[in-house]
Amino acid sequence: MLNPGFWKGKRVFLTGHTGFKGSWLCLWLHHLGAKVTGYALRPPTDPSLFEIARVAPIVDSRIADVRDLPTLEAALADARPEIVIHMAAQSLVRYSYEQPVETFATNVLGTVHVLDALRRCPTARAAVIVTSDKCYYNEEWVWGYREISRLGGHDPYSGSKGCAELVVTAYQNSFFSAQRLPGCAAVGSARAGNVIGGGDWALDRLVPDIMRTLLKMQPTLIRSPQATRPWQHVLEPLHGYLMLAERLYSDGHAFASAWNFGPPEESERTVGWIIEHLYELWGVEFQWERDRNPGPPESTFLKLDASKARAHLQWRPKLNLETTLSWIVQWTRRYQAGDDMRTVCLADIDRFMAIVPPA
Repeated sequence: MLNPGFWKGKRVFLTGHTGFKGSWLCLWLHHLGAKVTGYALRPPTDPSLFEIARVAPIVDSRIADVRDLPTLEAALADARPEIVIHMAAQSLVRYSYEQPVETFATNVLGTVHVLDALRRCPTARAAVIVTSDKCYYNEEWVWGYREISRLGGHDPYSGSKGCAELVVTAYQNSFFSAQRLPGCAAVGSARAGNVIGGGDWALDRLVPDIMRTLLKMQPTLIRSPQATRPWQHVLEPLHGYLMLAERLYSDGHAFASAWNFGPPEESERTVGWIIEHLYELWGVEFQWERDRNPGPPESTFLKLDASKARAHLQWRPKLNLETTLSWIVQWTRRYQAGDDMRTVCLADIDRFMAIVPPA
């Protein structure tokens, strides 16, 4: 379990803080008493959770690019962090086909820049580098990929995430090795995917697309209703990242490796199932239309084996899929009603933390 007392007063440097996951993590870290410096481009969507939940006032927000090494290094030195969490990324598969150079530059060279700046940051003791489940070379297996599985990808996004993992390994061995460099930061990587939750407004993502159409009372355009994904609420992997950061800080290099944070098998559902249940929870008749522009190919099945995190971090998912979808609808209804969304998010974090996960 997460140790809330650990984070009080901790200086945390978080890249990607203006994004969907980054905004949730800023709210959680501030709620725990951490002092957060955020480094990212401006919010990637309008609306954005960063603005809706008023995240900027609770962090030291630096609007800049991870591809800009001098600015990144100066921000890191100024923040003097004890813990670094790198989440800044180009995170959309379809967009990676349109902008492959940007995708590789952000996801690969951006990771290089964070790690290179980190090795010249004497205050940092732990770093979590967040990549994706799509870092694995997808064989369309029915079983989950483990941390030792082959890396790679069929598309620019997946390829960039596989490359980012190779970068992490190279820096771990070259510059963050306790045997070679005593006292250096402990660096681990975290892999999760198909994260859903309230406040995600990204384009070409299933749940945001559905929630947009429900708010407008329009049919949802669907590309692959039979595609299966392992869905999980955004707080699940964030919980894992925080737990991993704690252990890297407290126990050091014994935890400096790759970690999967994936949902249980019962959360593997088709796109069609997700649509139907979100419509039912919203209280309207189920309706969707086939997207006549399916776009570039995407994988139909990919899941993670999170046995390592369960065994060594005691991390376990807390929410089943039905609860996750219910929380998303509740969050969106509160947004629709004009409620204070920072308060709504913090209430979700509190009730998530109050749940004891199944053994």
